[in-house]
Amino acid sequence: MTSVNAPGLAPWQDAARTTGERVESLLAELTLEEKVAQLGSVWIQSDESGPVAPLQDRFTVPGGIEERLRHGLGQLTRVYGTAPVSPAEGAARLRSLQEKVTAANRHGIPAIAHEECLTGFATYGATAYPTPLAWAATFDPGLIERMAGAIGADLRAAGVHQGLAPVLDVVRDYRWGRVEETLGEDPYLVGQLGAAYVRGLEGAGIIATLKHFAGYAASRAARNQAPVSIGPRELADVILPPFETALREGGARSVMNSYTDLDGLPVGADPHLLRRLLRDEWGFDGTVVSDYWSIPFLASMHGVAEDLPAAGALALRAGIDVELPETHGYGAHLVAHVRAGRVDEALVDESVRRVLWQKVELGLLDGPAAAPVPDAAGELDLDSPRNRGLATAVAERSIVLLANTGRLLPLDPAGTARIAVVGPCAGDPRTLLGCYAFPNHVLDRYPGHGTGLPIPSVLERLAEEFPHARLRHEPGVEVTGGDRSGIEAATELAARSDLVLLFVGDRAGLFGGGTSGEGCDAADLRLPGLQPDLAEAVLATGTPTVLVVVSGRPYALGAYRDRVAAAVQAFLPGVEGGAALAGVLSGRVNPSGRLPVQIPAAPAINPSTYLQPPLGRRTDGISALDPTPAFAFGHGLSYSEIEYVALTTDAAEYPTDGEIEVSVTVRNAGHRPAEEVVQLYASDPVAQVARPAVQLVGFARVPLEPGQSRVVVFDVPADLLSYTGAGLRRIVEPGVVVLAAGPSADEPPLRQAVRLTGDTREPGRGRRLTTRARLLEG
Repeated sequence: MTSVNAPGLAPWQDAARTTGERVESLLAELTLEEKVAQLGSVWIQSDESGPVAPLQDRFTVPGGIEERLRHGLGQLTRVYGTAPVSPAEGAARLRSLQEKVTAANRHGIPAIAHEECLTGFATYGATAYPTPLAWAATFDPGLIERMAGAIGADLRAAGVHQGLAPVLDVVRDYRWGRVEETLGEDPYLVGQLGAAYVRGLEGAGIIATLKHFAGYAASRAARNQAPVSIGPRELADVILPPFETALREGGARSVMNSYTDLDGLPVGADPHLLRRLLRDEWGFDGTVVSDYWSIPFLASMHGVAEDLPAAGALALRAGIDVELPETHGYGAHLVAHVRAGRVDEALVDESVRRVLWQKVELGLLDGPAAAPVPDAAGELDLDSPRNRGLATAVAERSIVLLANTGRLLPLDPAGTARIAVVGPCAGDPRTLLGCYAFPNHVLDRYPGHGTGLPIPSVLERLAEEFPHARLRHEPGVEVTGGDRSGIEAATELAARSDLVLLFVGDRAGLFGGGTSGEGCDAADLRLPGLQPDLAEAVLATGTPTVLVVVSGRPYALGAYRDRVAAAVQAFLPGVEGGAALAGVLSGRVNPSGRLPVQIPAAPAINPSTYLQPPLGRRTDGISALDPTPAFAFGHGLSYSEIEYVALTTDAAEYPTDGEIEVSVTVRNAGHRPAEEVVQLYASDPVAQVARPAVQLVGFARVPLEPGQSRVVVFDVPADLLSYTGAGLRRIVEPGVVVLAAGPSADEPPLRQAVRLTGDTREPGRGRRLTTRARLLEG
């Protein structure tokens, strides 16, 4: 039977045909040059824009766009995101570029437009949400999915098709600058929150791009892009599971390769990761895009390719489909390789099929009906009340009450106390934002544009929250720098006040331009600059002090833990972070955030992460260095008293291919409504290899009224208890497993041993990755 095209449409434009038919019909029409063009990208940058990617100045392509579009184009890079343009200006620019792209190639194929969206749409005037580390502190996948849905809706309405987020790197060393961009140190938490973000973005019609596949955060000495020397077991059991979860349970359609090398082999040149694992084992059929300039880096930084043409050939063979942000190794170099027989054209066809498939899904091949940029794109409100409401919810749920030993919190909002507001993070609104928030990411280089949107500082929000208090402010020091002249004034203010709110932490930036963010790696975990001196001076006054850390990484707080009346941690909580912090301090918000990373005790003893076997946690006679953190993974207090009452299982034995039903009863013994994050951990006392003492396998946020008891039922698949055994195969083996529930990873109070029975089994490609949680009344 012969298909008949709709009138006036080419076969690939006919929506009545299957996606496969449309792709194959267009692929058959393309010349080699046109096919290779679909694997390239173009980034048009303004002359005054500074670097927002590593070595940007070295690889920027000068000149106009016309010649670069002659055979078509795969992607347009960050049209909105690298200069302060309004939605109207950005939409007009993107529309003009898309018109040039379609006019320049004989089939009229538009480009996919991509942008960064790590803390929201990274463009001028768009809501800057809390950082991913703050998302993780919420332990709330549903909320993160709703936030991502709003971000995706804004992107799609602006004519953007692909978002470069989320970051699924598992934190291995807190000194790494990009800790703020991650979802923490536990692979299960990272996978669950990452999959939720992906569902929200993809549900809005945006291609989500998982970063950075894989191992990027495990670099030596926590240096950005440094080599990675982890073993295959750590890679399989810690680094890779979040990516698998976000692909299978989130539905991500794109993956970005890591800059780093793994045991000497750069990921961008590794067919084992990008083809055999990602595609053959996991079944991924989306696109692999290069991190910015990672293909040229194969020659210039890694030294595994002789020159740019060789780097392009190596990357395509390894499995990178699309070169971002500009075309260096692909393009004419790749065409020459194919013509000379050095690269099989079938590899090009594989990648082009995947690109064209996504262009069909996005409606970009619908011929005259295609509208790459919606007509109303220039009229968007990118900082809408909806966005602000979500930013508020995430910020409020992310703030962690670390300690309240002096019972000073919550403060009376009607009180008239003399309050000293001290520290560099109280009055500077940019200290609330991450490095990929547009005001920090781009506007530092455009000082005349301010922050681009309202960002009330913590100090402003405190004045609103405590209208009768006598608030006075002295920053004392800057976040960085050596000027200590303000410490005396801050100390004098503290001494004559009833209490001190001490705000310390980070100012995020890029490539050494901040204390947190990409390329802002730390030598140790002291508070930056002279902030430790300020803290010591304030504490020496004896005035009751609430320490508030607003940061992108955990800093060592052991020196302050027992000397402050209370301590609060906020992981760069975004544009509404000031109000959220003020609300927690006043009690308007009952804190419910939990730590997605540990808080170290000592700055030079990095405890790595909580995922340590017993030998990695012990100090008795083995080492003079104590890795015990100041505050454990999962820790967080509220203004209510939560009791862990009971943990039961529905049986004593379960098959190695079964599911364990665990019931945990909790009770609110306090006088305020609360939300408790109930955490379920597992340990494997005897295994083929050394296993973590405890590891997260489930969690649930549980709303509790005063006096109320509730039961959380966790259905834990035995697959989640699998690990990479002595033979480097993933196994679930019979034996005793201990399940424990509590408010953190530090000695969960409820424990129950169960036995897995049957044969040792190897869970296959369909292994279950998520524990279901159900709430019942107690």
